[in-house]
Amino acid sequence: MAALVEQDSAKAARILTVARELVLKRGVKGVTVAEIAEKAHVGKGTVYLYWGTKEDLLVGLFAREFLAVVDGTIDALTADPDAARPHRLCPQLARNGLERPFVRALQTGDSDLLGVLTQHPRSTELIHQLGPAALMYTVLPVWRQHRLARADWPLDEQAYALQALMTGFVQNATRAHTLGSITVDTPDAVMAASVTALLGPEEATASGLRATADEGLRLLGHRRELVLATIATE
Repeated sequence: MAALVEQDSAKAARILTVARELVLKRGVKGVTVAEIAEKAHVGKGTVYLYWGTKEDLLVGLFAREFLAVVDGTIDALTADPDAARPHRLCPQLARNGLERPFVRALQTGDSDLLGVLTQHPRSTELIHQLGPAALMYTVLPVWRQHRLARADWPLDEQAYALQALMTGFVQNATRAHTLGSITVDTPDAVMAASVTALLGPEEATASGLRATADEGLRLLGHRRELVLATIATE
């Protein structure tokens, strides 16, 4: 199959750009490889040189959005270790996910946009590896180790509660009717306060915060490489 370096060529990038525009306009079910090829000014066979199936192309497109969220998080942690604090990182990851239409659609199970790909094994794996809630579970043990989260609670139960909190905020942001007439002016601030209420006070030292950021970067980089490997072997 196509190597990652080939898929990052100008021609492949054009195909991905066209596919993204068409899916956002009409949804997965309304898009064909033939139309993508025509609008990208390539032959249909050229698309299949890069991706074996339409599903491979589209899931690869989704994966790139997840990678963009991770890359943004890596940049933030590299520039400012304080961004590793739970009350800052959780709302930022949720917001980044909401701003990326395919990440948002996979998190909320938007079958109108994604069709059967909401349940595709590789879509599910993307959520498992790089979904905002999954990334929180990845860094939670690090927070506990460096006194940024309470450690007197079984890890799985704490992770479950944190995932439920994040999922609830994401769902409410995309479905405004969920809480009826209850609205707030600063949902990110409310989420930050909720994370602190759930995980406890952040008591890390400066060195502990730096260590948290460094370990978070390592873990995020590892998850990123796993997803890159799946794109490279499409």
